[in-house]
Amino acid sequence: MHLDPFVSVDGMPFTARRDDVVRVYGQPQIETRNAVDLTELDFGDVVYRFQDCGRLEEVGAQAPILHLGTVSVPFATLAAFVRAQDAACFLRAGFLVSPRFGLAFVPDSPCWVTALAAHAITQWEAMRPELA
Repeated sequence: MHLDPFVSVDGMPFTARRDDVVRVYGQPQIETRNAVDLTELDFGDVVYRFQDCGRLEEVGAQAPILHLGTVSVPFATLAAFVRAQDAACFLRAGFLVSPRFGLAFVPDSPCWVTALAAHAITQWEAMRPELA
């Protein structure tokens, strides 16, 4: 995954609408509503999630290596990298969330990273914090 935090994921801008994503990827393998009422367009190795108004909320993708500008971080070391580089990172619902890099992921899960739109960070912060 090539992430320009809050700007784009693999070249797809966070300003993209559903039609833009379908134009690039074709029809999704699955289109569904998730538990937090976002519409998911699932293309297998990448999932785009939209609010009802059409605003792109997040992009989840297989990311054995996360590319952030000139830095490449293997998923196996992503949690340590985020904790070292983002003092504001936090845990929610099993996800490590990085406000600096605009991403969320489950450290013990295999290679899925969710890139977040800027407005989504406050929603993650508002979730009940993990118990220490």
